[in-house]
Amino acid sequence: MLKAVIFDFDYTLADSSVGIIDCIQTAQAGMELPISSAPAIRDTIGLSVPEILVALNGEGQRERADDFGHRFQARADQVMADNTFVYDAVPGVLRTLAAAGLRTAIASTKFRYRIESILEREGLTELIDTVIGAEDVKVHKPDPACLIAALRGLDVAADEALYVGDSVVDAEAAQRATIDFVAVLTGTTQASDFGAFSSLAVLDDLTALPEWVT
Repeated sequence: MLKAVIFDFDYTLADSSVGIIDCIQTAQAGMELPISSAPAIRDTIGLSVPEILVALNGEGQRERADDFGHRFQARADQVMADNTFVYDAVPGVLRTLAAAGLRTAIASTKFRYRIESILEREGLTELIDTVIGAEDVKVHKPDPACLIAALRGLDVAADEALYVGDSVVDAEAAQRATIDFVAVLTGTTQASDFGAFSSLAVLDDLTALPEWVT
């Protein structure tokens, strides 16, 4: 009864880590915070921007999240799109899913307008039916709000959809939305880390997804 596949964006469809690292370090420097290492930042990708600040600089910085977010977004407008690289398998995977009659969506903590600009640059806009970004929900993953919004946009029920993501945050969001989950190992999360969640499959990357779902 599968009708739709919903994707996370960062580390699932694309690698934005170069841009994200730049934005976070720029924001930290502007706020005179300790500058986090690239590996430490990579481990936070997929969290909302306020939660990234807390994860890297401590709970005591939460009250400065708005300032951090403004600095992050100002830098992201300059560098993010040019430093985001869609994985090679993605165009073929999306075309195969579309040919099989499956609808597709993206549910991410990244801003929708930024995702849409990257999809347009890559010629993928017509292959994604709905994009839900950070500006579209009031709370972010692992809260399931973005997935519920994606279901609404696709006009499908939770048991008719599949969510594909790279992190335990994605897995928890899928579980809370009662959507089946498939993990991909293109991020920093290890296969064993998904053991606490009910994943239908753990794939090395998206290449095998069409064969698995169609």
